[in-house]
Amino acid sequence: MRQLLLARILAFVVFVLGLLSPALSADAYPSKPIRFVVPFPPGNAGDIMARMLGEKLTQSMRQTVIVENRPGAGGNIGAELVARAPADGYTVLIGASGIFTANQFLYKLAFDPQKDFTPVTLLYSGVPLLVVSPKVEAKTLQELIDSARKNPGKYTYASYGSGHVSHIIGEMFKQAAGIELLHVPYKSAPAMLTDLMGGSVHVALSNSPVAGPHVQSGRMRGIGITDNKRSPTF
Repeated sequence: MRQLLLARILAFVVFVLGLLSPALSADAYPSKPIRFVVPFPPGNAGDIMARMLGEKLTQSMRQTVIVENRPGAGGNIGAELVARAPADGYTVLIGASGIFTANQFLYKLAFDPQKDFTPVTLLYSGVPLLVVSPKVEAKTLQELIDSARKNPGKYTYASYGSGHVSHIIGEMFKQAAGIELLHVPYKSAPAMLTDLMGGSVHVALSNSPVAGPHVQSGRMRGIGITDNKRSPTF
């Protein structure tokens, strides 16, 4: 997985250099540090991507790339900061799809998600894993559904916050399966996964780069993936 991510990052570096260089001022770009704004807390998949990419860009462009976490409101705080920044290529949003899709229906935005940003490239595309605490007896998705149906209200499910895509998918899952799960929102991935591994919460949806190492180490159990085919990684 790491080799694939690094390959994508290197391809992105080449793409960004080719895209931005002719579009900016006559001064050689970059002539000052570049700021990557991550609208989520440290430890999130976007934060991991930003730091890996920032390291490669710093090496290739010989200019510092600063990663700045601005979490809150489902990513809207960081997105608004970037939307208001000068359009000079020095402030870059490492965003998530929900900022440009679902958030306009969940929040009153101070920016236009379609008009106030210029897309550069897709840095990462993945699907969330459905993971359970090692204290949950269910070994498969069907076993979890059956147990939840027999024991309404027994299980809690964690998300990266109210309105986050993990929350929306969780509610869709509850509705489709006909089960009751108590939603517990978290502000960061590390806090959520720590509680999941400790058994304070039972079920969660988490991005593969974040949850994957814990699944492979056995500290939590992966029982499903939000895709129509199996994951070659897991």
